[in-house]
Amino acid sequence: MKTKPLRWLLPVVILGGAYGGYAAIASSAAESTETKPEKKPLTVTVASVKLSDHKVLITSHGELLPVEVTQVSAQVSGEVTSWHPNFVAGGVVKRGETLFSIESDNYQAAVLQAEANLASAQASLIEEKAKAEVAKRQAKNLPAKQVTDLYLRKPQVLSAMAQVKSAQAGLKRAKRDLENCKIVAPYDALVVSRDIGVGQYISAGAHVATLNNIEAGEVHIPIAGFDSAFLPENYAGVSATVVQRGIIDAKREGVIERDLGVVDSATRMINMVVRVDDPYAIESDASPLKFGSYVEVQFIGKELKHIYRLPQELVNNRQVWVVNEDNELEPRIVNVLRAEQEFMLISEGLSDEDQIVLTVPEYPQKGMRVEVAVTESEQ
Repeated sequence: MKTKPLRWLLPVVILGGAYGGYAAIASSAAESTETKPEKKPLTVTVASVKLSDHKVLITSHGELLPVEVTQVSAQVSGEVTSWHPNFVAGGVVKRGETLFSIESDNYQAAVLQAEANLASAQASLIEEKAKAEVAKRQAKNLPAKQVTDLYLRKPQVLSAMAQVKSAQAGLKRAKRDLENCKIVAPYDALVVSRDIGVGQYISAGAHVATLNNIEAGEVHIPIAGFDSAFLPENYAGVSATVVQRGIIDAKREGVIERDLGVVDSATRMINMVVRVDDPYAIESDASPLKFGSYVEVQFIGKELKHIYRLPQELVNNRQVWVVNEDNELEPRIVNVLRAEQEFMLISEGLSDEDQIVLTVPEYPQKGMRVEVAVTESEQ
């Protein structure tokens, strides 16, 4: 009979315990809500900007080419007797050095024969002048009608003078042919190819070698449309830096010589020619630049007035974040004139009082409160 009251008592105890647990949880939750600290604003680093003048740096790329390529031919025929030790593919020869020699005995004989012909013609001229002098003295005793040019031997003297000139021309040709038995380098040259050997007979005018002029090289660089607006007005003579990138960069100084005068029909770009003196460093200790090398060319363009220069990572879709007077993020739309290496050149959208955010939050929002970090220079 005592078990029945216990059955009613058990549910009451369970309900009382549940209510007590709920009250404890509710009170602790309220307490934790009241004591939860306020979230601190993000800390950002800022920097001020100032207007300045900036000279545009224009960068392009191209291949280093020789300014001159010569197809060497002999002007006389004959057997090759010797050649220069460097007259091989890849060899370098200096201006005026003998590339190879042709057997010259016949040409020496031709010079002697021409000298003999000249001496004979000069003797004939002397004889005719003497005869003309005798005729002139005799003519003083004759009537004027009998004294003719033929009597005074003027035609004979002119003919003898012509023979002398002809003999002089023949001697000059013979000496030239003898000199042409030695084929010399027209400039400091790189031998690209050689097509002859000792003992080989070559004919006048036959191709024997190809030379590249290494006294200077040139780089044809394309200038894109967005860069052409920043070219200096008179760019001929402007200095340029030519760099071949590698483990160790090879850097040389060049000068803009001209443009090619046409717009490329495929790329719609103009092409400028940059001259580099002594690319193979024959006359200096500089690093050589070989023909065919792909190089980078940089030169100074126009000077831009009153612009801002910001790192590219701070400009996203023509937008820059600044911190306003209330320590809130504020986006600014800017006008980007051009990108130059790791910087953006900006003409509008900022002022000297703006504090540019250098450490932009991952998800920046307009009006987001931030705390500006104190830099060492400000402490």
